[in-house]
Amino acid sequence: MNTFGRLFRVTTFGESHGPALGGVVDGCPARIPLNEGDIQPLLDRRRPGTGPLVSPRREGDRVHILSGVFEGVTTGAPIALLVENQGARSRDYEPLREVYRPGHADCTFAWKYGVRDHRGGGRSSGRETIGRVAAGAIALKILSLRGIGVTGRVLSVHGAEGEEAMADEVRAAQARGDSVGGIVEVVVTGLPPGLGDPVFGRLDAAIAGALMGIGAVKGVEIGAGFGAAELLGSEMNDPITPDGFASNRAGGVLGGISNGAPLVARCAVKPTPSIARPQATVDAAGRAVEVSIAGRHDPCIAFRLVPVAEAMLGLVLADALLRQDAYARFEEER
Repeated sequence: MNTFGRLFRVTTFGESHGPALGGVVDGCPARIPLNEGDIQPLLDRRRPGTGPLVSPRREGDRVHILSGVFEGVTTGAPIALLVENQGARSRDYEPLREVYRPGHADCTFAWKYGVRDHRGGGRSSGRETIGRVAAGAIALKILSLRGIGVTGRVLSVHGAEGEEAMADEVRAAQARGDSVGGIVEVVVTGLPPGLGDPVFGRLDAAIAGALMGIGAVKGVEIGAGFGAAELLGSEMNDPITPDGFASNRAGGVLGGISNGAPLVARCAVKPTPSIARPQATVDAAGRAVEVSIAGRHDPCIAFRLVPVAEAMLGLVLADALLRQDAYARFEEER
């Protein structure tokens, strides 16, 4: 399953230590102003080597548009996006050729396919998200032209809030040869009511699936989320006034359909599984071994996951918006 979306679709390709990664976007409307400068800022926010709290791997992550754009606008044809790998050090992973790293997909890939790319995790690497982010930037451009904004942030790291407290948690984990996780929140403003469909086409279900499809995400909530289980009905319900909703515990979605309030989604990001501390595991022959993972890894994935979460929300909402546009045209023509 390397393709995401129904009308606005993206197929991603590439591995962490292959020649390049990218994506092909199909279904993008024609005449949308687009150039590499619209995509690069989102890629810059997710790329490694930007500071002491992220992976030191050095990559330019420069995007190249290969098709689907002519004289600065989209043509309606597939848009091919390419980002070349430049800073891979595959030799760092040679000791792991026959060892399954705890917390990674090494063993499941091997058990399912009978083969795995041990160099940085191959297709299961977080670097796979480059194609999602590049395509998501196009989706976000479409949304912005309709007055819809998508903004993400890290709410907490290892339970700590605030910029300095979060940084302290990351540095403390680094010093121990360990890693930490965090909570990422994405808020969407300007979203019109009516996106999404009841039962199996719920907007909140699509959002949850998109965010859970990010490799490091282990939980998703919308609005009050898990906290809703601790509320009374009188506390959970958002009062409706002539001026709109008085609160937003629903997180902008009712009955699987957007209600015009800000859409609020959060995801729980697990600690980076590649750590220097010794861990028990097995090798490809099933023998018990101990592994300590060297190399360049994020001590906390949450910071670089923010643009990935924004991109995935953008892909879901652009697809829902195009489907709603098609429904509206059908209604007009009846």
